[in-house]
Amino acid sequence: MTTTTQPAATVTERVLFGAGCFWGVEAAFRRIPGVLDAVCGYAGGHVDHPTYRQVCTDTTGHAEVVEVVFDPTVVSFDQLLDVFFQMHNPTTRNRQGPDVGSQYRSAIYSTTEAQLAQAHASKAKWEASGRFRGPIVTEIAPAGPFWKAEEYHQRYFEKHGGGSCHV
Repeated sequence: MTTTTQPAATVTERVLFGAGCFWGVEAAFRRIPGVLDAVCGYAGGHVDHPTYRQVCTDTTGHAEVVEVVFDPTVVSFDQLLDVFFQMHNPTTRNRQGPDVGSQYRSAIYSTTEAQLAQAHASKAKWEASGRFRGPIVTEIAPAGPFWKAEEYHQRYFEKHGGGSCHV
């Protein structure tokens, strides 16, 4: 009798990061070993299935976010938090670089209680580090619905080359 061993299923976690324009955020997270997927979308608002055009009106309450799916045995959530806090200015409310509006806010939407606690601890660590001149205004909350952005936003830099995102 022959037995076959099935490979162990990869355990994944998911988190939503908002750090301004999602094109650069997506590209930055895609480069990290252990990140299995990064998808541009919208979260934190009050409209179901928002479009980019709606989100840009600054009336839906959504932030441009990237849904990051990762293998915690390869990259830890704390490592992803460090990347997040280093990729943008978390002290500017509703603005990153030339992009202005609540859709560009700094946000971490966690999918577990452990992530929520780690996000708060990471924020405190970065505030105490002295790297930033002002207080960190990053919104930290449990993730609500995630709405995938239109296809033309996905892997934007891969499709169109580099850009002028702040990241």
